Amino acid sequence: MFWLVVFLIAVVVFSIFLGRYPKPGLITISQMQDDLLAQRLVLNLRIPRVLTAMLLGASLAAAGGVFQMLFSNPLVDPGFLGVSQGASFGASLCIVFLGGSLWAIEGMAAFFACLALALSYFLARRVKYGGWVLRLVLAGIAVSALFSSGVGLLKYMADPLSQLQAITFWLLGGLSSITWKQFLFILPVVVVSLAVIFGMRWRLNLLSLNDETAFSLGIAPGRERLILLIVAVVATAAVTAVAGLVGWIGLIMPHIARRLFGADTRYMVPGSMLCGAAFAILCDDLARTLLSGEIPLGIITALLGATIFIYLMIRQKIPVRK
Repeated sequence: MFWLVVFLIAVVVFSIFLGRYPKPGLITISQMQDDLLAQRLVLNLRIPRVLTAMLLGASLAAAGGVFQMLFSNPLVDPGFLGVSQGASFGASLCIVFLGGSLWAIEGMAAFFACLALALSYFLARRVKYGGWVLRLVLAGIAVSALFSSGVGLLKYMADPLSQLQAITFWLLGGLSSITWKQFLFILPVVVVSLAVIFGMRWRLNLLSLNDETAFSLGIAPGRERLILLIVAVVATAAVTAVAGLVGWIGLIMPHIARRLFGADTRYMVPGSMLCGAAFAILCDDLARTLLSGEIPLGIITALLGATIFIYLMIRQKIPVRK
């Protein structure tokens, strides 16, 4: 864990000085002193962007680890309960009907992401058959489909010369518009949410058991699952509101953390946060430096995440019964 923290700090420092101005590569302190534009670029754009990428990766990875433990399903990610689809619908609705200002998009995305969680939870409580996990899975699938169809309808209604382009770029994800205002907008919400997840991380070991066993060990499984779900979704909604849809981090990083630290959530959860933060920063570095024009962050995370996922599947040893 110590070396992972050191690696994350090194990645942050490296990324702050990495860019394409005044020339592709690392900028030096002397260049910053001589070039006022480079100095402003680093202080006002690059630092908040790197810090936002760190919060983005840590939040998605932590939420993915929480969901995978609570639902006992290693293929669950933060969009499992319709959160990502709800945020997409909120942002698209704002772009089409409310002018598409940055703060309005962020607020609408966060609101509909939380609304998606509430709808999934309400529908799961109304379903009359199956266990709680199955009911929540079915409710999440239904809510995701509803919001996805809403996004499709809004894209059909959008102006193809302006609004449709804005929706498409937001759905691809990216941090190109991040400034200190956007970073400070999500900082309190993300820090509080991650602090709650970190403080309750050891209880995920018990919450992954059935309700009877967890209750006999002295916890209230229903209430504590709800608390962890809410803070995981709120953190996801906050970072999604400013970065758009960025996939695969919440799915892959908990798997890597389990490889490094084992299945004990006391170590897996903070390991997921650190791995996710470093991965998101490195992906954003590629997105803004690989080509002269910026590549959407969601494309980079999907490409690298899918590659890592394939590698993990190939390397996974399956025990053979004799």
